[in-house]
Amino acid sequence: MPTCQIKMDVTRARMQTSTPLTSMTSIVNVPQPLLDSLKTRFRNKGSGNGYAAIVVRVNKETNQMEEETKEGYDTSIEDLAEALPEHNPRYIVLSYALSHSDGRISYPRVLISWVPTSADIHHADGLLALQKVSNPNKVIEIRENAELLTKEYLDQQLLSKF
Repeated sequence: MPTCQIKMDVTRARMQTSTPLTSMTSIVNVPQPLLDSLKTRFRNKGSGNGYAAIVVRVNKETNQMEEETKEGYDTSIEDLAEALPEHNPRYIVLSYALSHSDGRISYPRVLISWVPTSADIHHADGLLALQKVSNPNKVIEIRENAELLTKEYLDQQLLSKF
């Protein structure tokens, strides 16, 4: 049998035995209260300073996403960075006033994934689940250095997209 034929047969056999992506299920659940919060929190484009944020973590015992304390997260991006735990992953769904060079102001929705090196598979699965339900304009992953999370850094990341 020619080499090409063997490779095709092996590939065909792998395709027949593998689980299709559409049948895979998420191991992390996004509960209805969090879905409701995502809908209502960003409707008014944030607080008086133009920021709106939801900080989410994955509860490893229940495999559910949980919204963390809501107070204090509408102050600034830098305050969000300071509030991030050093050893536990978090997701931040953020919307803020982004000024464009032509004078326009937009309110993009950004999903920020704070991933210390000790993060586990729950975090990766949760990122995909939250990305699906939050419908962000951009996903930004930050590892190791939460101090990188500044308004200037986010502006740079977002303006390169628009």
